[in-house]
Amino acid sequence: MALKKDIHIVNKKAGFEYILLQKYVAGIQITGTEVKSIRLGNAGISDAFCFFKGDELFIRGMNIGTFKQGSHFNHEPFRLRKLLLRKKELNKLKTKAAEKGNSIIPLKLFESDRGFIKLEIAVGQGKKAFDKRESIKERDVERSLRRTE
Repeated sequence: MALKKDIHIVNKKAGFEYILLQKYVAGIQITGTEVKSIRLGNAGISDAFCFFKGDELFIRGMNIGTFKQGSHFNHEPFRLRKLLLRKKELNKLKTKAAEKGNSIIPLKLFESDRGFIKLEIAVGQGKKAFDKRESIKERDVERSLRRTE
C-alpha cells in the first residue's frame, strides 16, 4: 500500500466552465477510511458541487472510492459531506452564491502541511458559449507562443 506524497486532485473543467471570482480553502468532515482512500488517490471532484443547507455548506457528488481494507467500517462513495469554514466566510459565500448566475465549485482536493485534507472552493459565474471560445483561442495562442520560444 504505497501512499502518494502529494495529493492534488484537481477539477480541470472548473476553469473552462466558470469565471472564478473568489477562492476559499475549506476543511472537510470525513471518516478515517475516506482519508486513507484520498491519500491513495481514489477520489474525484469533477462532477461535485457545493450548496447551502440552512447555515451550513455541503458538497454533493464528490466521489471518494471505497478503501479495500476497510471491512464493515467502509464509507459510502457519494455521500453528502460537510465543509468547514469560519462563520464570516460562510456568510460571504452565502451572499455571493445567492446572486444570479453564481455557484460554488470545488477546484482542488489536497493535504495541508499538518496532514489535514482540505478542499479549495471558488465562487464562479457560468461562462457563455462565446466566453468558452475565447478561452480556447487564448489557450491556443499561448501554446503557439511557447512552441516558438
